[in-house]
Amino acid sequence: QVQLVESGGGLVQAGASLRLACVASGRTFSSYAVGWFRQAPGKERFFLSVISRGGGFTDYADSVKGRFTISRDNAKNTVYLQMNSLKPEDTAVYYCAASSRWASPTLVHEYNYWGQGTQVTVSS
Repeated sequence: QVQLVESGGGLVQAGASLRLACVASGRTFSSYAVGWFRQAPGKERFFLSVISRGGGFTDYADSVKGRFTISRDNAKNTVYLQMNSLKPEDTAVYYCAASSRWASPTLVHEYNYWGQGTQVTVSS
C-alpha cells in the first residue's frame, strides 16, 4: 500500500513558476513509477509527466514539454514537478500517482495509487 500526498499548489500569475511535491508513505516507493496528471473542471484527467523507478527515464506530454520538469528523490520518498512559464490554461487540480508497471505508464488506468490533488490556479 502506498499513500501519496501532493503539495505546492496555489494561485499565481501567468509566467510564474511553482514546484509541486508528491510525498509517499511506505518503504517500497522506489518500486513504483510516478506520474503527474491534471484535471480541469468538466474535463478528463490528463497525463503530464512520468518518471521511472530510479529516475533515469522521464516522459512528458507535448503541451508541457520544455516548461515542466519531473524529478524524484527516493531517499525522501518524494517526486517533484517543477512548472515554469505557467499559463491560464494550466489551471487545474494536479494529481500524482504511483504505478507498479515496469514500463513508464501514461494512462490513468495503469496507476495503482493516487493522491488527493492540489489546486493550481494561474491568472492572466
